[in-house]
Amino acid sequence: MGSLEEDQLVQMVQDFIESESPYTANSTSPNSSSLTHQTQRFILEDVLRSETKAEAKVRNYVLKHMRRRKRDSERTTSLRKWLVMSLKMEGLDASLCHTSWATSLGCPAGEYEYIEVNTAEDEEVNDHVRLIVDIDFRSQFELARPTQHYIEMTHKIPVIFVGTEKKLCKIISLLCSAAKQSLREKGLHVPPWRTTSYMQSKWLCGEERSSYDEEGDNNGEIGKWVPPIVKPRKRDLGGGGGSGLSSQFSDMTINCC
Repeated sequence: MGSLEEDQLVQMVQDFIESESPYTANSTSPNSSSLTHQTQRFILEDVLRSETKAEAKVRNYVLKHMRRRKRDSERTTSLRKWLVMSLKMEGLDASLCHTSWATSLGCPAGEYEYIEVNTAEDEEVNDHVRLIVDIDFRSQFELARPTQHYIEMTHKIPVIFVGTEKKLCKIISLLCSAAKQSLREKGLHVPPWRTTSYMQSKWLCGEERSSYDEEGDNNGEIGKWVPPIVKPRKRDLGGGGGSGLSSQFSDMTINCC
């Protein structure tokens, strides 16, 4: 499926689900609901299946290093810093990004952290692409009392996301539309932190970038390890310039039989 067709289908599904007409909101037609669910799953699978060489390369590096950590390791800032350093050791231009945004109409304030990697899209062409790396991606879309369809949708997205902004926007649009549909079917209110604008703010609003060296300092480079300078121990040289032990031996007489 072409990129233009994907964009059009994503927009069609979002427009259909987010329609505020009474018929759409209260419709109980199983055929209509089933068609929408099938379309959502089909588009999501197609978006996730498409992967560039740059995305595959970075994803392989990320998975290689994450396998070295325990599966139950918390996705904390320290873990992200460690992964940034590991990716930089592989020669990648990686940095830790921190986003924050103020409260706006229908979108509460918040902040978020993820990893950014700038890499060549094609090794033969000097054209760089910005990739977003999120090691706790799936949990960002969790819902209370989700429908079976929404559970299936969230299980399709990866725990660790590596992709472009365009790919991320398609996933956010599909999942937020499915979340809105799931909440409505359960008779629940759609919270502002599950809207498309709020979710996009996590990765796509103004960000601050930081790079960390091996000591964790924010200087943008990985420093080389320098062995510590070993200073000689001070000795009691005594008056004759020798050690105290040597002076004791000099005073001893050795008798040989």
